Amino acid sequence: MTGGSVVRPYGDTTGDGMVQVSFTLPVPHDKRAEGAAVQLANRMGIDPALLVHAKPIGDGFTFFVVYGRVNHLVDLSAVRVVERDFPLLSAKEVNAVVKRRLRRKLSVVGACIGTDAHTVGIDAILNVKGIAGEKGLEYYRELSVTNLGAQVSVPELVEAARVARADAVLVSQVVTQRDAHLHNTREMSAAFREALPAARRPLLIVGGPRFDESQAAELGVDRIFGRGTTPGEVASYLVHALITGRRARVA
Repeated sequence: MTGGSVVRPYGDTTGDGMVQVSFTLPVPHDKRAEGAAVQLANRMGIDPALLVHAKPIGDGFTFFVVYGRVNHLVDLSAVRVVERDFPLLSAKEVNAVVKRRLRRKLSVVGACIGTDAHTVGIDAILNVKGIAGEKGLEYYRELSVTNLGAQVSVPELVEAARVARADAVLVSQVVTQRDAHLHNTREMSAAFREALPAARRPLLIVGGPRFDESQAAELGVDRIFGRGTTPGEVASYLVHALITGRRARVA
């Protein structure tokens, strides 16, 4: 299978099918709990399943790590993902396009909505310090950035976007319990549709570790960015979607 389109997991040797999974069961840590973890792993197709770690994480809960072999294959030719469909631009190129084509600063409003207080993601994209040596959107002189921070309600976000005449709204969602990130995103997109006519509606972009990038249309947003997204990717997308795509408004 080496070099082909069908692959198996790799553990110790190529194609040996070895995987490692972790999960929590709502049971206190004892021998029965460990047996339950192995049984679950077997039913997941891991056989043999070796329990390599078990640790109580509170009253009535145990965290497990299981290692073992699966027989499942993956056909790479059948994998469907959202490919980047826009060119990556440098900060200088982004500024030049915005200045030449838009003839005003491109307005961006960002926030964490709902009860989400995890600003690491939105700050990595917006703040000057950026991430991994790449500066955030505040560094781009032709972008006007408003970072609302954490726990912003949807009505507050809509009003801030209206006041800033936002071309794009960026929302980061890290809290995902009970699919909170999906509910919040749908609420946000519905609120913008209700509050603003299509011609004045900003580009809606969400990001976070648990989003499926193929769900943008289903959630009512223009783009979803996943793990590892850089400020440069977001800036390049804004130029592509708002200027190259002629979606930008005239000031």
